[in-house]
Amino acid sequence: MTRSAVIRRRLALGAALLAAAGLLVVAAPRDALAASSCPGRKVRTLPFSTGSVVVHKRGGYLCAVTLPKKPGTKRTMSVSLRARGGRPVVDEGRYAYRAGPVTVHAGRRCVWVEGRVGRGSVTSGWILC
Repeated sequence: MTRSAVIRRRLALGAALLAAAGLLVVAAPRDALAASSCPGRKVRTLPFSTGSVVVHKRGGYLCAVTLPKKPGTKRTMSVSLRARGGRPVVDEGRYAYRAGPVTVHAGRRCVWVEGRVGRGSVTSGWILC
């Protein structure tokens, strides 16, 4: 093969991979959006009237994301994650798809999780002790 044929073939393969990745993102369910932004395994889902907070754990780190029930419209969202004895890590603003991710090092300490979408909210209390 000539050099230009090799380049054309690689460009075509790259375009095909990008198109396939775009289809996966469009078809991704709600929990998959949270999983893509937080590493580790899902340890808790805290549902509430207008959305849910998904918590993931990897090593001693915890990561949380707030997801709306009806994504696509910008509204006030927030997520807060606090390890016992530490300060909360907060992400709040007007988002269409998710608030977060926020990450804290909890080790073996309890954590307090809060999430809000519009007027609905959830507070966990001390969990994962």
